[in-house]
Amino acid sequence: MAAQRGSGNASSDEYDDLEGFAVAVVREDGKWTCRALSSDALTSLSTAETELRELRSAGAVFGLLDVDDEFFVVLRPAPSGSRVLLSDATAALDYDIAADVLDRLNIDVPDLDPDELDDVEPWEEGDLDLLSDMGLPEPVLGVIVAETDLYPDEQLGMIAQRMGFAKEFAAVLDSLQH
Repeated sequence: MAAQRGSGNASSDEYDDLEGFAVAVVREDGKWTCRALSSDALTSLSTAETELRELRSAGAVFGLLDVDDEFFVVLRPAPSGSRVLLSDATAALDYDIAADVLDRLNIDVPDLDPDELDDVEPWEEGDLDLLSDMGLPEPVLGVIVAETDLYPDEQLGMIAQRMGFAKEFAAVLDSLQH
């Protein structure tokens, strides 16, 4: 979650103005590659999953989504079902994709008054262990997610740095002018 929560309340009508980025990360034969996903991946968990699955890599594939500079989602499709991590469960009050992640995890949207969100500390939901087999142990990812004074792009940059694909990740962000 960002250091400051924006005025938010992004309704479906406002998704055209949604900020952020969605990046696919692939590790094949020990080499990292990154590429941008469509902007639709920021609004739909199923779209993001479909785009990641269409990469058809023999190696590991996952997605890093910075949604509206408010929160991030890490998504890792697998034959047995996708593994997901949502950096801020309170985002489900304002963003459909965050609510989709909670639904996938079989977790209810937090019962919070939207007017009091600025006073609530964000918390993650999902699988902190989803990248451990690629070199990012659960405790380290937990520390990155807990850095709530950082913006999501900074947190995702820390993930990229720690896992060894910071250069490839930065190149995609530069191409997106982010």
